[in-house]
This record gives sequence, structure tokens and C-alpha cells, in this order.
Amino acid sequence: METNRFPALLKQALLTFTVSLILFGPISGLVLDGFTFRNELMRAVLLAAVVTAGRVAISLVQMTSFGQKLSSRMTDRGAGVTVLTGKEKSPVLLLVLLFVAGLSLPFFTDKYFLGIAILALIYCLLGLGLNIVVGLAGLLDLGFVAFYAVGAYLLALGAQYLGLGFWSALVIAPFVAGLCGMILAFPVLKMHGDYLAIVTLGFGEIIRLVLNNWLEFTGGPNGAPVPAPTFLGLEFTRTAKQGGVPIHDYFGIAYSADYKFWFIYLVLFLVVCLVIYAVERLRVMPLGRMWEALREDEIACRSLGVNHVFTKLTAFMLGASTGGLAGVFFAVHQGFVNPTSFTFFESALILAIVVLGGLGSTVGVIAAALVLTIMPELLRDFAEYRVLIFGIMMVVMMIWKPRGLVRIRRPAFFPSAAADGGGALPATGKAEVAR
Repeated sequence: METNRFPALLKQALLTFTVSLILFGPISGLVLDGFTFRNELMRAVLLAAVVTAGRVAISLVQMTSFGQKLSSRMTDRGAGVTVLTGKEKSPVLLLVLLFVAGLSLPFFTDKYFLGIAILALIYCLLGLGLNIVVGLAGLLDLGFVAFYAVGAYLLALGAQYLGLGFWSALVIAPFVAGLCGMILAFPVLKMHGDYLAIVTLGFGEIIRLVLNNWLEFTGGPNGAPVPAPTFLGLEFTRTAKQGGVPIHDYFGIAYSADYKFWFIYLVLFLVVCLVIYAVERLRVMPLGRMWEALREDEIACRSLGVNHVFTKLTAFMLGASTGGLAGVFFAVHQGFVNPTSFTFFESALILAIVVLGGLGSTVGVIAAALVLTIMPELLRDFAEYRVLIFGIMMVVMMIWKPRGLVRIRRPAFFPSAAADGGGALPATGKAEVAR
């Protein structure tokens, strides 16, 4: 370790401490107390010192041979897509075990953890929907929460004005949300990057403001109640409220409030499995290939005769439909909806799920949704620092795995026997296709 590196290390430490203090000072150093604020600058200094110590420790490790090897391995961005050879074994047994474990989860957990599981599955749906728009089609959407709100309010207002139930809303919500996605897609067909993000962000804010200010129709900030779900006329309440029969009376068992959550979880789990299957099938179909071609190079895509209008519309509409489904489950789980549940922070969280999981990776999106939903509950004792930890984790992930937790795995396509006049081409080893 060379001694002439220590002046640069000291300068780096002072810069890190100064920047950290500027960032933490207003956030952690000034605590609101009624109409005044309380001085807690020592806490900001302590946080800045911890960050500085961590930065110095990382720099010292990087000066060693072991640190240099570790740094080169961690900064290996692994750009590209893993193309499968077609010889890989299908993990059917693992998928069956996961499916059975998911179905049996309600019978082995309490109401609290089941509620967390329901919320995690809802964010899985949202992540899968936004992954179609951002991950596969490459269209940056910062207003995805609007379609989430459309699904939730369709059930709440549909029950209030039209007498819709849970099952009716579950069927209608994807079409209504898809229609809203089409309405959003038409004005932004020629927009890219930051301009597209700003327009979609404005669309999300317009929906939230309409829901918040249309008092006579939506209830405004007071929100709207959501009826409990039913199944074949069986209600999950203690006494019948919708003209049906309580499920515990029908089967002659003791009443439990957990039955409602079991039902919501099981239906949601099956819907998530169906959406995962549909997305995976779409990826290998011509439509999915057009999405990915549009993401990589729109000009080249259009020069090859791909209808970019149709491709963008389908991406927005299918992604929005999935968001509408998630909104219905959120509404029926909460039993009440109001505009505060559909802020920009929700859109940012959904986008973080897609980016951290891996753009275009279904498995990565599911893993990131589970982590980002369960982690805040595990960090409930550190409620003041949850957002800070969330930000640190995102920075680390962007440095360590800039393409997300899971890389895209694309199946190989070979000419058929009829196309090459003989047998299909032999499969070669796994290849890395640079993007």
C-alpha cells in the first residue's frame, strides 16, 4: 500500500463527510415538533461519520490485491443476454413444489404474515405489468400507479353506483385499465426517454387529482368503501350483508375473520401464476420479440416493417390491464380506497422493483417485489431509516448489478426440418450476446 495515496484518501474522506452532512443535516438534523423544529444535528454528524468511515474502509480494501480482485469481480456488469441452448432441463418439479407451497401458505401462517403475503403478490402483479412496458418494450412509464387506481376505484365506485361485485370487477377492470392505457399511449407514440417519462408522470398525477377533487363522485379525500368478496353467494362476514349466506353457516363451522384473507390470497395467487404464464408465453411470441426489438432500436425496428404504433399500444394496454387487476385485489384487501394510496411514490416503488429485479426478467421482478415488500416489515423497528436503507440498497445494486438481480435468459430458435431440408441445426453451447 503506497503512502502517497493517503493524501488523496484524506481528501476523499473530507469530501464524503461534507456531502453527507449537507444531505443528512436538513433530513435528520432538524426534527419537526409541532409548529417548531428540534435541533438534532449531532445525529446528522454521526450518520455522516458512519458513511465516511464506510467509504474510507472500502477505499483501503480496494488498495489491497484482494480488494482489487473483488472490485473487478463486482464491477463486472455482465452486459448481454444469456441465450439458452435448448438442452437445459425444465425445472418442472421445482415449479410444482413452489406452486403447492404457495397454495398451502395460508394454512401455516397467521393473519399478519398472510396480509404481507397478499401485499407482496399485489406488487408482483404491478411489477409484471410495468415490466411489459419498461422492461420488454423500453417505454419509461412514471405514471403506472394511475392504472392501479383505476382498478381499485372501479370496484369501489362500481359497487356503489352499479352494484358490481368482486368477480365482476375482476373481469371488467383489465379492459377499463387497458382502455386508459390506450388513451395514454396515443399522445406519446412519438415520444422517447425523458419526454415520455414526464408525460406519463403527468397522467398519473391527473388521475390522482381527479380522484381527490371530484367529491360528488369519488368521495374525494374521504375515499370510498369496498364491499367484501363473495364466492358463489357465500359471504365471509359474520352475518349476511349482501343477500347471500355466511360461509361458516353454510359449512357448519366456527366463524373466523381469516377466511376472507384466505380466499383473497388463494385467488390472487392463482391470478399471479396465470399472469406469469401469459407473460412468459408472450415473450417468445412474435409480439414479445417486437417489444424487445422496439426497446433495442426503434429506427431499425421500423425499417424492418414492424408496426411501432401497434407494438407500443399493446405494451401499454397489457401492462395497464395487469395494473388494473392489482388495483381490484388491493381494494378488496383493504376494504377502503382513497387517493393517498396512489401517489408518485408508489410508481417509483414499482419502477424500482422492475429495475432492481432486472429489466425484462420475470423471475427478477418477482424476487425484487418480494424483497421490497417484506423488507420494510422486517425493518419496522427502524422506521425512521427505512427510506434511507432503501436508497442505500438501490445505490449498491446499481453499482454491483446494474442490469438487475437476474439476467435475461432467452430461448434459442433453430430452423425447422422443413426450412433447412434436413435436420435442425445442432445446438451450440451457451452464448453471450452483447447488447
